[in-house]
Amino acid sequence: MLAFVAAVLFGIAFLINATETSTDVIFSPTSLMLFGLALLALHVAGVGTGWSSSVRRGRRR
Repeated sequence: MLAFVAAVLFGIAFLINATETSTDVIFSPTSLMLFGLALLALHVAGVGTGWSSSVRRGRRR
């Protein structure tokens, strides 16, 4: 989920940079890319994955 949010932020930053839109400091392409990189780092570190991937569901034999 965090990777999808990071991808959206990278897309928004690219559009702002490509259209050369003047924005506030918070929404500058550089700050959006840095926030996206932080989210991507959290995704790679395993934050937000939950326990469902490591738990086996089914009957015991």
